[in-house]
Amino acid sequence: MITSYKTIANATESYFRDRGSKFLGYAFPFEDAEDLKQYLDPLKKEHPKAVHHCYAYRIGTDGLVFRANDDGEPSGSAGAPILGQIDSMELTNVLVIIVRYFGGTLLGVPGLINAYKETTLLALEKAQIVKKIIEHHAILQFDYPQMNDVMQIIKQNNIRIKKQNLGLDCKIHIAIPLKQKDHVLDLIDKMHLINLIQ
Repeated sequence: MITSYKTIANATESYFRDRGSKFLGYAFPFEDAEDLKQYLDPLKKEHPKAVHHCYAYRIGTDGLVFRANDDGEPSGSAGAPILGQIDSMELTNVLVIIVRYFGGTLLGVPGLINAYKETTLLALEKAQIVKKIIEHHAILQFDYPQMNDVMQIIKQNNIRIKKQNLGLDCKIHIAIPLKQKDHVLDLIDKMHLINLIQ
């Protein structure tokens, strides 16, 4: 069972030049494909004269959510090399966008592949790479008198509290480290009065 993954902790920028063409790389921590436009649109506004805005991302720990976009470059010459660098560093939850200004000389497919690979590598090497624990998210609902018991389970099992509402009816959004999930759910189950929403 995979219990952790590697990603980047911060956004970075890089610069690469080949025969007059300029490649500006931008790497971002990235968790939701629906957020893509929030990253891509500002770069298109910032670089309206650039000829290409190519990108790739990989999300999640099963390796199934990814995309590579050539944005008009020859097929496989931009998005795939970007994704290849993300994968070669064994990263996930990462988006890399590369903005290209054409310099007047055609680079050919091998030249483009090299430029997109190098620009991506330079951006990712600048980032702080972090290891994150995979978590199981759940919501606990319980009556106020059970607060001490619930908090004891949370404290003893390194459970992260994401959000809490502690009134007469208490509700806590928790994130359990995946390797402790079964043990923690078993403890909660034994307390009967706690309602678990997964």
